Amino acid sequence: MIVMAEENKNVNLDKELETLYQPKQAPQKRAGARKSAAPKKKAVGKSTTKKKLVMAKGKRKEAIARATLVQGSGRVLINGSDIKFMRPEFLRELIMEPIKISEKAMEIASGSDISINVYGGGRSGQAQAARSAIGKALAEAASGDSLRKLYMDYDRTILVDDYRRVEPKKFLGPKARAKFQKSYR
Repeated sequence: MIVMAEENKNVNLDKELETLYQPKQAPQKRAGARKSAAPKKKAVGKSTTKKKLVMAKGKRKEAIARATLVQGSGRVLINGSDIKFMRPEFLRELIMEPIKISEKAMEIASGSDISINVYGGGRSGQAQAARSAIGKALAEAASGDSLRKLYMDYDRTILVDDYRRVEPKKFLGPKARAKFQKSYR
């Protein structure tokens, strides 16, 4: 008898939950309702042109950065947070270097939002990868090769990824090139 009473309670609770958590239904349209025949008005002042989108990738050691440049108000975001809050300051200056080199780069950057996703490696490697990604995106967004040539004259690593990698450790020593000391006594 006790078991039956518990089953009845469970059935009652299930019914209550069903009534509480039923999804709300959208109001039904009348059968005779017609759509208005008037054409939709075009919004005044809004342009229908597509936004310019530039994507670039930069690498340094184990760090990989992907930069997306979209028309906007001039914000620079790194992993979703504003670059103004990035510490230490010298890494922030290193990342912003491709923007501050020339007036043309500043003009492009002020009219667009730059979003960078960085992962892997350490802080310095990530900063250098982000710097490279920003430089490549700005060079691609600029019309002509003038900005690309300026970057190559200033510092080649802005446009060209660093191909060097860590040499693997060998079995005869503690590191890649070092060997264990030999003792005669």
